[in-house]
Amino acid sequence: MKRTYLLLVPALVLAACGGKDPGAKLAELRNERAKIDAEIKKLEGNKTDSAGKATPVSVMEMHAGAFNGYIEVQSQITGDEVVSASPRQQGTINSVLVQVGQQVRKGQILATLDGTIAEQQMKTLDPQIELAKTMYEKTQKLWEQNIGTEVQLMQAKAQYDNLIKQKALAQSARDLYNIVSPINGVVDAVNMKVGDGSMFASIRVVNNSKLKAQASLGENYLGKVKEGDKALLIFPDLNDSLTAKVTYVAKAVDNMSRAFGVEIKLGDNKKLHPNMSCILRIQNYTNPNAMVVPVSIIQKTAEGDMIYVIEGNTARAVMVQTGRNANGKVEVLSGLKDGDKVVVAGYEDLDSGKTVVVQ
Repeated sequence: MKRTYLLLVPALVLAACGGKDPGAKLAELRNERAKIDAEIKKLEGNKTDSAGKATPVSVMEMHAGAFNGYIEVQSQITGDEVVSASPRQQGTINSVLVQVGQQVRKGQILATLDGTIAEQQMKTLDPQIELAKTMYEKTQKLWEQNIGTEVQLMQAKAQYDNLIKQKALAQSARDLYNIVSPINGVVDAVNMKVGDGSMFASIRVVNNSKLKAQASLGENYLGKVKEGDKALLIFPDLNDSLTAKVTYVAKAVDNMSRAFGVEIKLGDNKKLHPNMSCILRIQNYTNPNAMVVPVSIIQKTAEGDMIYVIEGNTARAVMVQTGRNANGKVEVLSGLKDGDKVVVAGYEDLDSGKTVVVQ
């Protein structure tokens, strides 16, 4: 019985180990651990390589220079002399004497209305005037011969003078049927044709020698724009620009729009026309000794504005104070000095103290 018991013990041990040899199990676990150690080593190696790799960046070296601040707003070209010559009397258009593009002078007749009745009234006065003139001349000759009385002479003269005045008034009434140009200029539009009624008829005349640019600025710009400020007018459609100066700044803010007007007189310019749109850029700030960087590289942090500079081959975060910005550039008031190398590309992947390579 004792012998049988000893043979059963190894069998029970093997059964407790799941029927697997302990040596084989140990070898299997060691193999798995080796694989895990290799994977950990690989990951740690990658982390070390990543931490030690230099970040490529581009830099700009800082030097003080001129910086100009601008206010930019949409503007429109207008004219001091853009008028619509309209009929001063009701009637039918009888003739149109000008065409678009034609030069005209002040007082020139541009078109006429049917003034038949006024003309007839004038004609009826002609024989009366002629008779009164004859009577006056005869009375005057008789008076010179001491024939007749002074009263008769005065009555004859008064009759003649009165008819002359009546004809002048009739002529003025007839002139109301003429459409005349109130200024020297160029015919820009003819809104009538023969046979039309006069109610909506007009002829637009433009004097391009007195053009100006007009714009409205919000009241937050009050005190920031003054007469004499340099200005640049940009005409995208013409692919052209024009330098000028602000000639007028409104003294009051409009109650409705909460804006005030500015004007720039342009004089005669054949390229420009009334109602053209353009971009008005008013230069209202100049710093001849400014440090300027692209607005895009300024990073906002809890402590304030920050940029990266390069010292040797290491990036360093620098807090800066910024001023005005214009055309994608911003003025740096403090934090930089002449010769600093500021990172302008690659800063997204930087931390202070990180190794960099300048490209």
